Amino acid sequence: MPDHYRRFFRTHLRFALVMVAVALLTGICFQESGRKVHISEAVPVGAHLEYILGLALVHGHTFLLGVLVPLALTWILYLGLNLGFQPLPPLALQATTGLYVPGALAVILLMLVKSYHFILGVRHGVTSYDTLNQSFMGGGHALRAGVYGATHAVMAAGLAVFAVSFWRSMNREGH
Repeated sequence: MPDHYRRFFRTHLRFALVMVAVALLTGICFQESGRKVHISEAVPVGAHLEYILGLALVHGHTFLLGVLVPLALTWILYLGLNLGFQPLPPLALQATTGLYVPGALAVILLMLVKSYHFILGVRHGVTSYDTLNQSFMGGGHALRAGVYGATHAVMAAGLAVFAVSFWRSMNREGH
């Protein structure tokens, strides 16, 4: 097995293990923080769900982006080696890791910040979803679109580098 594959495996497996713990913690945060937003006349059942749903999505996205995708990438590489595909170049794996991991972390962090923006806003008496949504990131819609677009683009670029490199390796026989 090439050394750069070992480094990729080690990095992505460690990332996945750390993100298992983070995902479990976000699940606990969802359960505990959701209890702090009480259903009332000001926060009816449907609105209550809207305010706390973000944290549930953080929990699920953390498992998906932080655990399942890195495990899938390592499995795909391992399978490619076993099938005799030509190894991916070190630069492709470095680019995949260097783009995907920070992009995934940034996406999860942004979701967490937005979720707590809503929950803390409701706990402090702001019960209008539109008001909370408008005030997120200082009300700057262009800023929000730019930040969310950039983080998703970085993460997607890492996956695209991996996919294109792996596709090319499938068309050539290995060693």
